Amino acid sequence: MTDSPPIVMVFAATDPTGGAGLQADIMTLASMGCHPVSVVTAITIQDTTGVDEIQPIDGEWVADQARCILEDMPVAAFKIGVLGSLEAIAAVAEVVSDYPEIPLILDPVLASGRGDELASEEMLAAIRELLIPQTTIITPNSIEARRLAADDSDDNDNPDLAECAQRILESGCEYVLITGTHEHTGEVTNTLYNSEGMVRTDTWPRLPGSYHGSGCTLASALAATIANGVDMQEAVRDAQEYTWQSLKLAFRPGMGQYIPDRLFWARDEEAGGGGNGGGEEQA
Repeated sequence: MTDSPPIVMVFAATDPTGGAGLQADIMTLASMGCHPVSVVTAITIQDTTGVDEIQPIDGEWVADQARCILEDMPVAAFKIGVLGSLEAIAAVAEVVSDYPEIPLILDPVLASGRGDELASEEMLAAIRELLIPQTTIITPNSIEARRLAADDSDDNDNPDLAECAQRILESGCEYVLITGTHEHTGEVTNTLYNSEGMVRTDTWPRLPGSYHGSGCTLASALAATIANGVDMQEAVRDAQEYTWQSLKLAFRPGMGQYIPDRLFWARDEEAGGGGNGGGEEQA
């Protein structure tokens, strides 16, 4: 028997398109050499244009799914996406608190690419209070970073992204990677911060169009690189490279957004692998 690949536990909602959510996480992790184990937090009705309905899973079921696996397999990293309810947030927070030595990668998905709300203000507060203090690295886009860092008592509060990162770090996480895909800039700049300030900045060509599940891809790629023992700075760089390549070679199977090709490396590009040549990253 061969040694097991690194095992990554994913907490996420399903996406029947395979473009985002649990399915995107599983494909990314497997593509990057990990064995994904999954905890379903919610079931969605959606297509490549947006999310129509979301049905949360009972919080006890969420916790029991995770604990059953954790008592059986050695998990190298946690990756958290859409949780779907306050009960699920509390359940996941309690589970991961029993394993503080396992790195936790948090993708704070607050809305779909179309703008469908996936987290209420109460859920946002619970993420701040229960999950971020346990997080190794959180990967918000600029819109999510501003929501997470907002001072609700100040109507004129408008922090820049560096200040947003600092406020999120003060909640207790170790690193914040803010992606610049939603900024009106010629290139996409992603910046990694820790308690000492900016750690690294990476700039990528802005690709035309719009993607379904690129934020999931980035966070899962980051979970995979960390689970494989790569140090944080290189893990962040490698995860961005993988994500950008999957975006560059996207395909459009439906009438909405493009889907990243997470198995781009396995296809012959000249034989038709890849698609439109790219798209703007969206959660």
